[in-house]
Amino acid sequence: MSIASPALPARTERFWAALLAATLMNLPLGSVYAFSVLLRPIEQELAIPRSALSLVFGLATVGFTVGSVGAAFLYRVASAPVLVLASALVAAAGLLTAATAGGLPQLLLGYGVVFGTGGGVTYILLQQGVNMLVRRRQGLVNGYIVSLYPMGAMIATPAFHACNEAFGWRTTLSGLATVLVICGIAAALLARLSGSRLVAPAATASEERPAILGPTFLKLSTTFFLAAAAGLMVLSQAREIVATYGGAATLAVAATTGLTGAIALARISGGWLVDRFAVPYVMCAAHALALGGGLLMTLLPAPLTAVVGLGMIGLGYGFVSGATAGGIGIYWRPADYGRVAGRAYIAWCLAAVSLPVLAGYLFDMTRAYDTAVLIAAGANVAGMAMALTLPRHGWREKG
Repeated sequence: MSIASPALPARTERFWAALLAATLMNLPLGSVYAFSVLLRPIEQELAIPRSALSLVFGLATVGFTVGSVGAAFLYRVASAPVLVLASALVAAAGLLTAATAGGLPQLLLGYGVVFGTGGGVTYILLQQGVNMLVRRRQGLVNGYIVSLYPMGAMIATPAFHACNEAFGWRTTLSGLATVLVICGIAAALLARLSGSRLVAPAATASEERPAILGPTFLKLSTTFFLAAAAGLMVLSQAREIVATYGGAATLAVAATTGLTGAIALARISGGWLVDRFAVPYVMCAAHALALGGGLLMTLLPAPLTAVVGLGMIGLGYGFVSGATAGGIGIYWRPADYGRVAGRAYIAWCLAAVSLPVLAGYLFDMTRAYDTAVLIAAGANVAGMAMALTLPRHGWREKG
């Protein structure tokens, strides 16, 4: 007579803990979007040209993308809390390396490679953990998660500016490293409390899933790339763009802070919208909004119209970013979210090393940003056309 083995206790899952962990880590990591506040003090102390410093930001996004893609290969290496803490410590070490930089190579290594890669791994680990627990309103939840980066920049922009003025940019980066260590410990504890898995249970591993690198993925990534190219140019150099159009330093800092807040709200809204409307329609409308901002700056160049135009470009990018995050949840299953999202951020990386770097080069050559703004407008036109080729329905409707 065989004796049945006792049933294993039910796994306790706490969605709120996973979401709070993602919030605590992504806010300080989002300070990468406040990089424009660091441009001038670093440029003045180390005598590095604007185009080279733009490359530091671009390399940070390359590192983020490498970390995002690589995160999926770490799911089975260790538990989620261990991986989250380790990646947070790596990101903090990169900031400390950059804080002691004496020239461009150490900035590229510390801020670009190490900080960027550690941040990318952390981001995907926490996003995957949340998506394994979320049961409804996937678009809104993922829109919120991607909104945390510009929210973090909104907090970091005035804080960085004040710290730069009082103590210098090196102290600013060192302080951010300290914050990352503290938040990394808290996020690891919350990840453990949430009970979230990074991989699907064996019983569901054989489910039929949409192709990760099929036509839908390529169309979604291209639409995202075209919006991000314009949006990241604005985010990485907003302060200096406003100054170039004649805005005072106070207006430039205020505009940069407000812009990041507007993008955060747009990302949440973009995710919320794709829960209710078809992804292609949301993305096309977002690109049209950004196009309007570029045309406004081109036709009516002035400090005020520059602020409004940059805001429209940033909002368009924010809506597309939120719609992309929500769209991944619509087109693919939860267990595939991190893998698909990591590959989608390759488009974000390519965007960051294209127009933002080109804009910095054009500024060095002409001391103006008007040509870069026109190029961004062209990208938005192409984005409108590409968005309308996306499918209207995802796997839930088809299943």
